[in-house]
Amino acid sequence: MSAEPGDGSAENDLVARAQSGDRAALERLLGSVQPKVYAVCRRLTGNDADAADASQEALISIVRGLPRFDARSRFSTWSYRVAVNASLDELRRRARRPEPGLPHDSPTVALVGGEVGVVERLDVEAALRHLPPEFRAAVVLRDLCQLDYAEIAEVLDIPPGTVRSRISRGRAALVPLLGNRGPAPDRPTESP
Repeated sequence: MSAEPGDGSAENDLVARAQSGDRAALERLLGSVQPKVYAVCRRLTGNDADAADASQEALISIVRGLPRFDARSRFSTWSYRVAVNASLDELRRRARRPEPGLPHDSPTVALVGGEVGVVERLDVEAALRHLPPEFRAAVVLRDLCQLDYAEIAEVLDIPPGTVRSRISRGRAALVPLLGNRGPAPDRPTESP
């Protein structure tokens, strides 16, 4: 029986085989998480160069940490945590170096047909760069990675209530940056 990384028991089998030195299992495991790791790093760091650095560091950390991985969480959840940490480290490094680029007063929002609607991917990335890293991480894990609140709490090592707060505050901060005129019609404006 071949193990597919998306299946929980198959993922556990690949992890166990990789931990015992099976190089092919390690390569399959890394191959299954690499696109997700890069996607998280890209959204958190805001550019390809920093995302490449952060995802490379994340994958190295995953390989180095694999012998200590104890399966208390899913491997994919643990991988997200490593990717978030690598991205936050890259953001701290970036803060210590000058950032060349376009002036920050250039327009970043493009609305379709004059209405709030489809926003260009680059606009979302530009808006995400303005969020504090802790809000950005929570929003990206929820809206890009589709993790539930419990998984995000585990990845970020914070209580679920804090996850809800960071997502709410992050989304609220994105609204003016993306040119939205109000809350999404099917989202409650107050917490239950």
